[in-house]
Order: sequence, then structure tokens, then C-alpha cells
Amino acid sequence: MTTIGLIRHGSTEWNKLGKMQGQMDTSLTEEGRAQARLLGHRMKNEAWTGIFSSDLSRARETAEIISAISGIPILGFDARLRERSFGQVEGTKEQERIDRWGADWKKLDLGGETNEQVLARWHDFLEQLATNASDERLLLISHGGFIVQILRALSMEQDEFLQNTSLTILKRTDSSWELVLYNCLVHLES
Repeated sequence: MTTIGLIRHGSTEWNKLGKMQGQMDTSLTEEGRAQARLLGHRMKNEAWTGIFSSDLSRARETAEIISAISGIPILGFDARLRERSFGQVEGTKEQERIDRWGADWKKLDLGGETNEQVLARWHDFLEQLATNASDERLLLISHGGFIVQILRALSMEQDEFLQNTSLTILKRTDSSWELVLYNCLVHLES
């Protein structure tokens, strides 16, 4: 049985500013690094086989910090785990989007990836994982929009917003996925 721990990267300056990051390569803040360190200490006490991460800096650094503290090896950095591309919207705040494109800006084609394109990346990654790492316990460091799209496709989307360094666990049973844990931040509570 495969278990996947989906982790949203640590906090960035753009998270704090409310800017849409998408595939723009932003870095962690000191707070984001501290969040990753706390999660690394938590992961020390859990049995995980390895870590795959998005290749974007904010996810990569989160993965490196978690690995260094927990001892869980990094198995690879993969562009298929990147955040959704938001096209022209990247680098903007909500009010800027409304000013530029109107209140219904989400309904416009502004060059971002479609849900289908995001899920195609996920399924491609998952197929490779099933071939090379079935029955493993793997951590995937990725991005909020990407993780939410996976959960939505599995009919597991929740109302609660995914927080930075949150842990969401999925378990693969014979023919389906089970949501075991959602948006867990116990490591930040200490």
C-alpha cells in the first residue's frame, strides 16, 4: 500500500503579500525556513522512505531542510510537482487582478494551466511512481494550488485553506485513495 504525504512548501514573502506565485521562482522567508525545520523535527519520528519535491526554490529548500533534519533522503526534484502556471496572473495581488481584468478575472483565459493540464502532470508523475516505488511511504513537497487540484480530482477537497508546511496524507488501497490526514500543522503548535 502506497502512502503519500503531501506537504505545501514553507512561507514566502509573496504568500505574506497575497501575490499569486504560480511557477515564478520565489524563495522562502526566515519564517518559512523555521516552519520547515519544525516539520523536519516532526518527520524524524515518522517512517518515510524518501522525499520528492517540486524543483521550484521554495519547495526545493523546504525539502532540503526537512531532509537535513529528519534524515529522510531526497529522491528527486521534479518539475511535474510544480505549482500550477497562472499565466499573466502571476506576480499580482487580488486587487490588481480586479483592476486589470474585472471581478470575473478567474473566468478569463489569461494563459494559465487548465485543471486537465495540472492533473496530466500529476498522473504522469504517479504512473512513474507506481512503477518504481509502489508500497512506499513518500513525502511530496509541492504547492497549494497543485495539492488542492489533486484533492479536488479525488473528491477530497476541503473548505479549510492549505497552510504552509501543512501535511496531508493519502493512502492507496486496492483501487482508490483514502484521505488520512488533512492540513496538519501540529509541528507549528509547539
